[in-house]
Amino acid sequence: MPSVVICGIVCLIWGLCAFPPLDNAIGNKIVLRLSSDPKSFNPILAQESSTTSVTSLMFVGLVKIDPFTQEPVPELAQSWQVSDDGKRWIFTLRDGLKWSDGESLTAYDVEFTFNSLIYNPDIPNSAKDIFQVHGRKIQVRAIDDRRVEFVLPDVFAPFLRSLTQEILPRHILEKWVRDKKFNFVWSLGTKPKEIVVNGPFRLKRFLPGQVVELERNPYYYRKGLPMLDGVIMLIISSDDSAFLKFLEGELDVISLRALDYSLLKRLSPEGIKIYKLGPALGSNFLAFNLNPNSSLPRYKLNWFREEKFRQAIGHCIDREGIIKTVYRGLAEPQYGPMNSSNGFFYNPNLCEYDYDLNHARTLLSELGFQDKDGDGILEDRFGHRLELNLITNANSSERVQIASMIASDLARCGIKCNFVAVDFNNLVIRLTNSFDWELILIGLTGGMDPHFGRNVWHSSGSLHIWWPKEPHPFFDWEKEIDEIFERGVRVLNEGKRKALYDKWQKIISCKVPVIYTITPFRLFAVRDRIIGIKPSPYLGLLYNIDEISIKKDNHNSIIHNN
Repeated sequence: MPSVVICGIVCLIWGLCAFPPLDNAIGNKIVLRLSSDPKSFNPILAQESSTTSVTSLMFVGLVKIDPFTQEPVPELAQSWQVSDDGKRWIFTLRDGLKWSDGESLTAYDVEFTFNSLIYNPDIPNSAKDIFQVHGRKIQVRAIDDRRVEFVLPDVFAPFLRSLTQEILPRHILEKWVRDKKFNFVWSLGTKPKEIVVNGPFRLKRFLPGQVVELERNPYYYRKGLPMLDGVIMLIISSDDSAFLKFLEGELDVISLRALDYSLLKRLSPEGIKIYKLGPALGSNFLAFNLNPNSSLPRYKLNWFREEKFRQAIGHCIDREGIIKTVYRGLAEPQYGPMNSSNGFFYNPNLCEYDYDLNHARTLLSELGFQDKDGDGILEDRFGHRLELNLITNANSSERVQIASMIASDLARCGIKCNFVAVDFNNLVIRLTNSFDWELILIGLTGGMDPHFGRNVWHSSGSLHIWWPKEPHPFFDWEKEIDEIFERGVRVLNEGKRKALYDKWQKIISCKVPVIYTITPFRLFAVRDRIIGIKPSPYLGLLYNIDEISIKKDNHNSIIHNN
């Protein structure tokens, strides 16, 4: 799915508590970590990486992105044609495509996915934000079983790249849409055989808090693939527990923290390969709740709406300290929505609110905050104590450390900060549904094309962090960003598109509705029984999981300690 989702720790790398017994012989399966339970098995409804880490192995789209050139290449589609004006596209599907239940996958499934699911006003989904051109829908029509036509209302520069969007089965889901029950389909309690997929793997079992297990889809379109019999994802909420399980041989792949990476490099254990892939594609930031429909007290909403207040908090972020203390130098500062890993569209010329507590105190003083009673905590002009509640996800020890550092520096400026770490899915619910939060430390997955973050940056976006589905832009700069995202898709000249998105990054960095912190390097460790991994600087480590296999002499081995 092309849209940005909330990232718990690292997408497509997963987590354990008390586990059910695995098959006696793990055999030709890879064992990964999932850091928390998925929220469903429905990719259309997914807004968080705990879900997409699973569904991305079960569903595919018309195209996929080449891991090295970043260009769209055929997936379910065999080929495509486009009109001279770039507005009419016809895709021809591969011959003989089937769903995991053996039913034929046709162009009518593509038509259904767009017209009945994505564009359905009763179905909340991030893809709807992506597939709009100047607020208008794309017309999607099946010509016959193998050909589907897309008619765009205007030029749409990222259109082909956006068709990584998962396609879902009409023959299974049509009745759920008709009965207006689609939002409840493929929940965590669904029997695995009822979830019909087109990707390399299908669901075998799910035990909450314990394991998600996938098995090979026998009807996967790439004949002879996947090479693995299955994927076992152990649900491990603790980073420390996950690292220990990897060392004990119970996980095949793990995303490393800087501490883990340094330890493994020093120990150089046999049978383990370490990968350092450079800056992560996503982002990590501190966000303010600007939603007047939330439970936020009005006086705090007024604080947060003050640009100078947000800038003051920005000066309390010690990025270099975070990089040194939490990441051991294996990260770089970040000041805007994109970072150096984004390549072409990255704008390095941004507003930078450097770590400066004295300037933060000056800005707060200019807004009328004073310590009137001498207790070390500032009050506003009306006597309200400058007290803030900060949350982040408990399953990321690195975010917990960062949040603690931020809370400490805020206190040094006269701001009482109550920090609480919560379960990741609880955090997502607060962010997207209940809006019960004040400050949040969170991250988003990234994308090479800025438009795929439209669900975050356009004021109407379902994941518009500080005020989801805002009825109309409250700030002038929000209106300007909306216009950039409306215009950006209609400009084919890459230089002119970059100029637009450079401006968007500059606005966000200066107006600071979210305050960016750091970009960690992507660090992984893999057991040598896993072969076929081809790391990509853009798609990471396991993008080609359908081509990965197990060494032959390990096929009948039990997971063992090294």
